[in-house]
Amino acid sequence: QVQLVESGGGLVQPGGSLRLACAASGFTFSSYAMSWYRQAPGMERELVAHIRSAFGSTMYADSVKGRFTISRDNAQNTVLLQMNSLKAEDTAVYYCSAKSPWGRDYWGQGTQVTVSS
Repeated sequence: QVQLVESGGGLVQPGGSLRLACAASGFTFSSYAMSWYRQAPGMERELVAHIRSAFGSTMYADSVKGRFTISRDNAQNTVLLQMNSLKAEDTAVYYCSAKSPWGRDYWGQGTQVTVSS
């Protein structure tokens, strides 16, 4: 049974940093592409960052390039999202997602990130 559990969200001031973690279990983690999405109130869910299973190549939404870094630890079955220089518009629920080699998507429950002074 695939499980994705996010942690690390919270309240942070503008300009601050947070590190989100997603603990994965129930599947061959190293074979799955992993992503972070976010959804703000009244908005559609959007892709924030993605890391491939092979070679760990990454891609980012334009809005977070240069501020966010996605990484994965295949030994620990964990994917991280380091978020720096946070802005109010980064406020959202952040979701971890896993995509199987045959294209099926799995989702975590999400973790709230609030950027406010």
